[in-house]
Amino acid sequence: MPPDTTTASTEDDAIQRPRFAEERRARILGWLRDHGRVEVLDLARNLGVSEHTIRRDLLELQAQGALQKTHGGAVMLDTARLGVQERSTVLPQAKQEIGRAAARHVQPGQTLILDAGTTTLAMARALTARPLTVVTNALDVATLFDRDKDVQLVLTGGTWQPAQRAFWGPAALALLAGCRADWAVPGACALDARMGVTAADESDSAVKRAMVAAAARTMILADHSKQASVAPFSVARWPEVHLLVTDRAWPEVQALGVQLEAVGGGTAA
Repeated sequence: MPPDTTTASTEDDAIQRPRFAEERRARILGWLRDHGRVEVLDLARNLGVSEHTIRRDLLELQAQGALQKTHGGAVMLDTARLGVQERSTVLPQAKQEIGRAAARHVQPGQTLILDAGTTTLAMARALTARPLTVVTNALDVATLFDRDKDVQLVLTGGTWQPAQRAFWGPAALALLAGCRADWAVPGACALDARMGVTAADESDSAVKRAMVAAAARTMILADHSKQASVAPFSVARWPEVHLLVTDRAWPEVQALGVQLEAVGGGTAA
């Protein structure tokens, strides 16, 4: 449950409470990630808004696929198993800021392997470095560059996965096995300080591992809803990750030697 702040002063509470709906909903998601469930009464008290406002927030977050409403509260959903369309509505501003920050690490002339995913797509949209070679298994990424004369575009091929809008399977693995790239940016389903980067689907994780193996450096992009969670299939251990771009500092992972860039008001301690 959210911490009980009823003993805090009214003035201090006003400073701490988020002013905007997106900030408030991000706080709710943070509490969900930490505790697994939240209750309307606790949220209303700690955020300084009405129960009606909290119920409206929970309905909106449920529509985004971020949680499941229950009687009197909500429980966390496994966002790693949501499709691309559902995930695109979860923390969209954070994804855009992460994508913009990640794009700044790409230099002209480099080769970039970009996975399918909402945050990697945000990075692709923000890329300004040219010329580039972009290798991708994502149709949405490919359509961004199909008419760009300064981008050499390579599609992996494979078996089409409509829910993920990605190509997986042996053909994708074979193409990636022949690649040599400066950066791999595999999509991140879940991140854990001990288990590293993991994915919800075995075939997806195999493609992501092939991306990591094909590149000199690996960049992981993930908003804070992915932190402290584990999916069934391994993608990369932290020694294989050269840069984590996220929206919230994570001292436990930084202590492992991972370079972390926190954006959108987060701090990298």
